[in-house]
Amino acid sequence: MGKGGGCVPSKNKKKPSSLATTTTGDDHGTEYEDAVNAPLPIEDDQTTAITTSPPVKIFVVFYSMYGHVESLARRMKKGAEGVEGVEARLYRVPETLSEEVVVEQMKAPSAKDSEIPEITAGELEEGDGFLFGFPTRYGCMAAQMKAFFDSTGGLWKEQTLAGKPAGFFVSTGTQGGGQETTAWTAITQLVHHGMLFVPIGYTFGAGMFEMDSIRGGSPYGAGVFAGDGSREATETELALAEHQGNYMATIVKRLAQP
Repeated sequence: MGKGGGCVPSKNKKKPSSLATTTTGDDHGTEYEDAVNAPLPIEDDQTTAITTSPPVKIFVVFYSMYGHVESLARRMKKGAEGVEGVEARLYRVPETLSEEVVVEQMKAPSAKDSEIPEITAGELEEGDGFLFGFPTRYGCMAAQMKAFFDSTGGLWKEQTLAGKPAGFFVSTGTQGGGQETTAWTAITQLVHHGMLFVPIGYTFGAGMFEMDSIRGGSPYGAGVFAGDGSREATETELALAEHQGNYMATIVKRLAQP
């Protein structure tokens, strides 16, 4: 303390920097303003990553002896893949008849497209939605498709497929041969698995009311008239199949959204 009782400034005290002068109207210095106004540092490890969801998988599973159901299946795949974020796969179920019976008695071609694999029951677990196609046998699905469904007991026991949507498409020999009942009687397979049946209703629009030509298909799903086996699917029947694939893909994608 000095004689006058005042404080004596320390000789070691640093003078304020010219950059730290006090601004008018507050107690904050320029250093504070510089800190506030400085650009934020860029940290490379905090860049936002763009994530994409895995595609929704639709399995088109069919049995086709003469190729009519297969022709619908191919157009369904095309329709399903027309929906963004959807992947469609073709599978055929195993044949239960010997080649001798198929070729000699049924007069059906023995060669199958090797690019379409046979499916096993366990592979169904990977699908998000399904379209099952088969020819009629007295108003019900063909035995080959029924045998495949019979092999899904393990999935049924665990209810692995419960809540997954599925639809049907069919082939019949005549106009009154089961375009509706073949699909209708197949619903029991879905019920026991807890699956959701998705019909197409009349979403095909004017094509569902076409009366100028013979056309397979119904509100249950797409269809084709095979006749004695020589008749090919018409463009209207194929267009209905493509529509069903697209419609099913839209439904499955909607249900798959969180």
